[in-house]
Formats: sequence, structure tokens, C-alpha cells
Amino acid sequence: MTIKRYTDTESQTALHSLNSKSTHAWHIEDGQLTKTYQFADFIHAFGFMSSAALVIEKHNHHPDWRNVYKTVTVQLTTHEVDGLSERDFDLAHELDRLAGERR
Repeated sequence: MTIKRYTDTESQTALHSLNSKSTHAWHIEDGQLTKTYQFADFIHAFGFMSSAALVIEKHNHHPDWRNVYKTVTVQLTTHEVDGLSERDFDLAHELDRLAGERR
């Protein structure tokens, strides 16, 4: 399957659509789709990461992410195209869904 790199216009359109369904805004930072989630505590943050890991593996699309206490920061990019693609925005939707279940 060929992955198509999004143009800046396509990325902005997808970002607008993603944020219209999200409670905390995603943004593009250094060419990566980025979001910081806040949870009640470390257990909830780690639970999100554990659940997300299963979805991430299923998509075979692995983010750069980090956890500090109750905060999880996620950065998505499609390495195969050296930029953003549909894969990033699809996974972002899934992560928002998972995070919503844990708040």
C-alpha cells in the first residue's frame, strides 16, 4: 500500500476536522501532529498508554510519546513519507477516543 504525504493544505484541513471532534486541540509542531493529554493521576495516564499501545500496534504506526506523572504527550508523523499522512490523523482520532474513555 502506498502512503501519500499530505500537503500543508491537506494537513490543515485534516487538523481542523480532528479538532472539531476533540476537547483539547491537536497542533502541528516541527512537522509532527502533537497533543498533550492530562489525566487524573499517573494510573489513569499509564492506563491510557497501555490501552493505546494495543491500538498503536494494530495500526503498526508508532508515535513518539512521553509520560510525566499525569501528562502524556503524543507526537505523530509518518516516517515512510517524512511528513504527515492520513495514518497520523486516523491514529489521533483513535487516541482521542481512548483518552475520552479514561477521563
